[in-house]
Amino acid sequence: MKNPDRETVSQLEALPNIGKVIAGDLRLIGIDHPGMLIGKDPFELYEAYCTRSGKRHDPCVIDVFMSVIHFMEGGAPLPWWKFTAKRKAILQVEK
Repeated sequence: MKNPDRETVSQLEALPNIGKVIAGDLRLIGIDHPGMLIGKDPFELYEAYCTRSGKRHDPCVIDVFMSVIHFMEGGAPLPWWKFTAKRKAILQVEK
């Protein structure tokens, strides 16, 4: 698991759970620097991504967004699937 210095990291691809594809997805919605993730809502990012790309994506993308926001806001680097239960619980409450 990647664990960069969140204070100095400047490339999205250096973040935990972020490879070239997801980094490109984040850039598509205007996120081009790790610091821009701080304070973001992963569900809003997902909706923006689906809107911008013109199709619905697997909701696991939300888990990835949750994991990277968690990390940038001071949390430990965790695998994205550790956020699946939390995402499902939040979506269940919103129904």
